[in-house]
Amino acid sequence: MKNMIEEFKKFVSRGNVIELAVGLIMATYFGAIVKSFVNDIIMPPVGYLIAGVDFAEFKYQIAKRVLADGTVEAISINYGAFINTILTFVIVSLAIFLVVKVYNDFMKKEEKKPDPKPAAPSKEEVLLTEIRDLLKK
Repeated sequence: MKNMIEEFKKFVSRGNVIELAVGLIMATYFGAIVKSFVNDIIMPPVGYLIAGVDFAEFKYQIAKRVLADGTVEAISINYGAFINTILTFVIVSLAIFLVVKVYNDFMKKEEKKPDPKPAAPSKEEVLLTEIRDLLKK
């Protein structure tokens, strides 16, 4: 049992596991924020522009079902909610694309930084250069 606890500590203390957990938590809440942005900020004005229609209410009713307690339940295809989900996906994809693009540009700038002084050639390179020069003569 003690050995398993030690292995678990090693596993959890690795940086990748912690980074993955943080990334997963951030992605979950980022998705919730974007969903709220689409449903609560973007879709109401779009619906207003097309005669006050709320996309979330777009549905195709297939049938009605009467439950045991006498209430009527509609069976429907909610394509308006699907439109909202697609729009949410597009916005999340765009946001992730922009974040990855900025990150990649930053990494390219880091790679392009020249070394302060070039490395001196090794002893072997110096010797080979001298031999080459002597052979040319």
